[in-house]
Amino acid sequence: MNILVLIKPVPDPEHEGDIRIDEASGRIVREDVKHVLDPLSRNALEAALQLAKQGETPGFVAVLSMAPPQMSDKMTEALAMGADEAFLLSDEAFGGADTYATSYTLAAAVRKIEAEKALQFDLILAGSASADGGTSHVAVQTAEWLGRTHIANVCRLETEGDLIRAVKRSEEVLLTFEGEGPAVIAVTRDINKPRLVTAMGIIKARKKPLTVWNREDLGVEPERTGLTGSPTRAGRLSAPENRRQAREPWETPEEAAAGIRKIIQEAGI
Repeated sequence: MNILVLIKPVPDPEHEGDIRIDEASGRIVREDVKHVLDPLSRNALEAALQLAKQGETPGFVAVLSMAPPQMSDKMTEALAMGADEAFLLSDEAFGGADTYATSYTLAAAVRKIEAEKALQFDLILAGSASADGGTSHVAVQTAEWLGRTHIANVCRLETEGDLIRAVKRSEEVLLTFEGEGPAVIAVTRDINKPRLVTAMGIIKARKKPLTVWNREDLGVEPERTGLTGSPTRAGRLSAPENRRQAREPWETPEEAAAGIRKIIQEAGI
């Protein structure tokens, strides 16, 4: 089985105080900000690695991301987890892309990879939402550009021969879908527990191919990429105040209840 995983580096939540937004462009300033692989990207990659082990012939797992060139170390991390090959889309022209422009660019890369390797991915996996944007748009929009079946919020994924079985959690029940690929599936954190990167994995990753493509390599339409190709634009931006005020603890539960109620009322909540 051939599987492609869409992964995304996101600002490290442990260093959220370093994150800034350029008010003029509405873009995150990524320079000098520590990044990590998005947690759900790791879940998606883990699912791909587990599925690739099934069957008599080991499957092929590749990862694809659109990010600045300094994020190549995150691609190496994905290779260290067990991916066979990595593709990074990196060009200043891609900067500021919304989900529409991002999915258009990713879809073009998928077509290029499949053409050059003379294969079709049975599955394209991704996280249902990223930690920084959380729109849940990119996976399904990429599928639409490719004209492929897509399912989001999948918490269990299995294959049996050519059959793909995906379990999706709705508000009240679990829904099971069955069919054949190619398909795009966005997973939740409930699907698995991602493996840790090992020293041996890091050593092996250094020998695995990492390809970097720019806009010219993809042959995409300039007016559909980056900020220019993004119909969604940020509105007014403002930084929230993260201030905390200490209070002396109350002596009894009754005093605590009354005190908390007063704080809520004064805050107008």
